[in-house]
Amino acid sequence: MTTDVSAAAVDGGPTARPRRRSARTAVLVAVFVCAACGLVYELALVALGSYLIGDTVGQASIVLGVMVFAMGIGALAAKPLQPRAAAAFALVELALALLGGLSVLGLYAAFAWLDLYGPALVGTAFVLGLLIGAEIPLLMVMLQRIREQSAGSAVADLFAADYVGALLGGLAFPFLLMPVFGQLKGALVVGAVNAVAGVALVCTVFRAELGRRARIAVGAGSVVVALCLGYAWFTAHDFELTARQQLYRDPVVHAERSRYQEIVLTRSVREAGRTATDLRLFLNGDLQFSSVDEYRYHEALVHPALNGPRGEVLVLGAGDGLAVREILRYPDVRRVTVVDLDPAVVALARREPQLRELNGDAFADPRVRVVNADAFGWLRGTAERFDVVVADLPDPDETATAKLYTVEFYALVRSVLAGDGRLVVQSGSPYFAPRSYWSIEASVREAGFATVPYHVDVPSFGDWGFLLAAPGATPPALALPAAAPPLRFLSAGTLASAGNFPADRPRLDVPASTLLRPRVLEYARAEWRGY
Repeated sequence: MTTDVSAAAVDGGPTARPRRRSARTAVLVAVFVCAACGLVYELALVALGSYLIGDTVGQASIVLGVMVFAMGIGALAAKPLQPRAAAAFALVELALALLGGLSVLGLYAAFAWLDLYGPALVGTAFVLGLLIGAEIPLLMVMLQRIREQSAGSAVADLFAADYVGALLGGLAFPFLLMPVFGQLKGALVVGAVNAVAGVALVCTVFRAELGRRARIAVGAGSVVVALCLGYAWFTAHDFELTARQQLYRDPVVHAERSRYQEIVLTRSVREAGRTATDLRLFLNGDLQFSSVDEYRYHEALVHPALNGPRGEVLVLGAGDGLAVREILRYPDVRRVTVVDLDPAVVALARREPQLRELNGDAFADPRVRVVNADAFGWLRGTAERFDVVVADLPDPDETATAKLYTVEFYALVRSVLAGDGRLVVQSGSPYFAPRSYWSIEASVREAGFATVPYHVDVPSFGDWGFLLAAPGATPPALALPAAAPPLRFLSAGTLASAGNFPADRPRLDVPASTLLRPRVLEYARAEWRGY
């Protein structure tokens, strides 16, 4: 027989104290679990925004700012609910479980079909914050009904459980939920846990406080939440495939979400004077290459930098193996070290048949060594020296990648270059993003390099720019190696023209980018907005 905790509190029998203690423990466990779930919802919104939009700092600021603001409003809004705290808490947790569990699915749908991601994010964060803010006042009332104690002691108990629970949620999200379930199903799992924790507390410890209507409402709400989350779980895979395909014009042949990014490979057959298969790689929605014209990009990136000693070559990024393919065409290259953060990209380049054909099965060559590490951190720790460094890194439109286009980063590159070594950097478009391009050039110069800017036309990207650089005051020659293999696009004449910039796209005098002032990030976001 279950005893009402309110009665237990005044019961003079020998079982009163253990019942009060177990009831208080149950409340604090619920606080712990609900806090963990609440933090996971916040992290899920930030992570989804960083994947879809690419602005991690901006997304975190919006989500956290809106949610904390809404939590304050939620705490005030919970005041009228305090007389029926137990029933209100159960319904709040069910609403939170439903919205939080479906939040990733709903926001992904808003992004893929409705182009309303921004307003949907703000609305979702606000309602989640409102519900989370109502939890603590209601739990405080419930805790005091078990045993009256000073406000300071009650607050200390609740917030201790709340903060420790937040730690659990913060660790569980990246190390358990994301690797095991992924973002979409991970949110559903947390929603289910949230619902169970809230309803179980109320229906056991505070069952006697629930009137008939409250019991019906909690029971009906539990059924609705269970059905919604269960249906979403079983249809999640099909939903994700359909939504993802909506984002790409060509059929998706491979998609995965690694620890670092979303990796999508599309394939189609096009008529462009001749029938050609177009294989395209996207990372977080950004096009990395099109097989129709990638040779233009990679010939322009690699071959001018190999004009000179090239026994030891370091490639930063380029996990698709296409730049490595061009480097391996020189028999006097002894070793190619590829430093790429995401092992999933390299694994795809090793196993996907069409991609292997495109990169010439570059990673099977014994001269190639792959290091899966952050380029910045790896450069700081290595004592190796290289004749050529090829920086084929993602564009600096995210916080994580902007540091790879700073003075500090190029200074690290200079420290691993041989005295007569060369550096080449893919630098974005001098046409669409001129301030970004010339800021990168200024950063390379400030790190102690003499630079040679050049650009070529890559139809999939438009006018695309590169920087060839050498340590010291003497710029390297913009020329092809004497031993260059036959090329499909690049020639001596094409390369000579590539060093000229038209009058409507002259050199800009813009400041360099640094770790503490990542100007290239500001420029890239402003210039690429709308493209």
